[in-house]
Amino acid sequence: MQSDKKTFKSGYVAIVGKPNVGKSTLINDFLGCKLSIVTPKPQTTRKKIMGVLTKEDYQIVFYDTPGMMEPKYELQKYMVREAYDAIKDADVVLMMVESFEPPTDKDKEFLGKLSHLSIPVILAINKIDLVKKDSLIPILSAYSEQFKFAEIVPVSALNGTNLDLMLTLIAKYLPEGEPFYPEDYMTDYNERFMASEIIREKVFEFYGEEIPYSTTVDIEEFKERGEGKDFIKAIIYVERDSQKGIIIGENGKAIKRVGVIAREEIEKQSGRKVYLELWVKVMEKWRKDKSKLRKLGYE
Repeated sequence: MQSDKKTFKSGYVAIVGKPNVGKSTLINDFLGCKLSIVTPKPQTTRKKIMGVLTKEDYQIVFYDTPGMMEPKYELQKYMVREAYDAIKDADVVLMMVESFEPPTDKDKEFLGKLSHLSIPVILAINKIDLVKKDSLIPILSAYSEQFKFAEIVPVSALNGTNLDLMLTLIAKYLPEGEPFYPEDYMTDYNERFMASEIIREKVFEFYGEEIPYSTTVDIEEFKERGEGKDFIKAIIYVERDSQKGIIIGENGKAIKRVGVIAREEIEKQSGRKVYLELWVKVMEKWRKDKSKLRKLGYE
């Protein structure tokens, strides 16, 4: 007599692609919450971020990854390594591209590297809400000619278009196996990291030019209190004194705005009241110095 029990599947999925193609928006949509910070600026994501989605018959451990690029300094080298580390651990690779253009030389180079893998690669052609349907046909064809994808799915991460289909197709290629994590587990993302990312997101949102890219955030103190507000002391590091002045702003107005908005979002995420103290310090050329990067948590 055959069992009616469904086969359970579980596996790791690396979401990869160039900067600003919508990887972080996609993982947030899949999980139904804000796990990865999202800004209109490229290269917002600097570390691989794990998110776990558990359904009745599968568990997917997603990795949101930094955008693939030609690295110009040590921080960018670290970011690219984070993406490739996620690929090494993956059972399925989900490559995201935009619907505006056929594969570029950089895309072709990256696909060449993926061709050495023995795991399925699914292509998500994102931002289809911004183009006419007819214009997708040559894009689909161009990518099909470059690589043997397991599946190609046009999606809109912003609008949620075809995301249920995407999850079904990902699950199709996962290996059979027990879940890696408890049903209610979502991420290894701790609250210190969450707070630092939210502050960094506000820097990306509120400042222009090179400022966000020259900035990182380190949580120096994080004290949970049974009564009263949690206490967070965060250091915003920049590379030059002139950048410090811009971050602080006239009479401290700019840094105060960052603090107010970041605190509100940290409270929303944590469900607790927070006292957030922000300081701005200069650490010269931290993006180009391996020892400084390690000190700042880019291991």
